[in-house]
Amino acid sequence: MARFGRNAPRWFDRVFACAIIGVTVPVQLLQFTPAEWSLQTSLPLQLCDFAWIFAAHALWTRSRLSASVIYLWGLTLTTQAILTPALGSPYPEPRFFMFWAMHLLIVWSAVYVITGMALAPTWRTYGQTVLITLGWAAGATLFNLVAGTNYGYLLRKPANRSALDLFGPWPYYVAVEIAVVAITWALLTWPWARRSRALVREIV
Repeated sequence: MARFGRNAPRWFDRVFACAIIGVTVPVQLLQFTPAEWSLQTSLPLQLCDFAWIFAAHALWTRSRLSASVIYLWGLTLTTQAILTPALGSPYPEPRFFMFWAMHLLIVWSAVYVITGMALAPTWRTYGQTVLITLGWAAGATLFNLVAGTNYGYLLRKPANRSALDLFGPWPYYVAVEIAVVAITWALLTWPWARRSRALVREIV
C-alpha cells in the first residue's frame, strides 16, 4: 500500500477525497431538513465534522498538517467513537448510515495518509494539531454554554458507556481527557519524528 501510494498518480488520492465529500456532505445537509433538524445534533460542530474536512484536504493537497490532524484524530478520537458509538438513530435511519460512513472513512484516511502517502507527523505538526484541537474545544464549549447543547461531550458525558467514565466528573474529565490525548498523540508522533531525524543524520 505504501509503495502504491507514493508512486500512484495524484488522481487516486483526489478520487478518495471526492469520495469522502460525496458521502458526508449530502447526509450532513439532510440534517437541516425539517424531518431531521435538531439543535442538539444537527450542527456540524462535532470533532468528526471537521475531521472529514481535514481528511479531504490532506488527500487533495498532500498537506502534512492536515495529514497529521487526521492521523492523530482518526486513530484516537474517531476510533473511540466507533468502539463506543453514541447513536441516537437506529438502522435504517439516515443518521445511522452517516455515522458509520463518516467515521470509517476518517479512520481509513488516517491510515492511508501514513502508509499510502508517507505524510508522517512531525513535532511541529503535533503541536499545531494540539492547538487546533484546543481551539475547537474552546469554541464548542462556548457554543454549548450559550445554546444549551453538548457537542463534543464537553459539558456532559454520553449516555452510553465510554472511556470518559474513567476520568471522573465534569469538568475534571475534560482536563484528564486533554492530558491523555496529548500524551497519546505524542507517543504516536515520536516514532515518525525519530525516524525523520535518523534519515537526516544519514544524509548529512
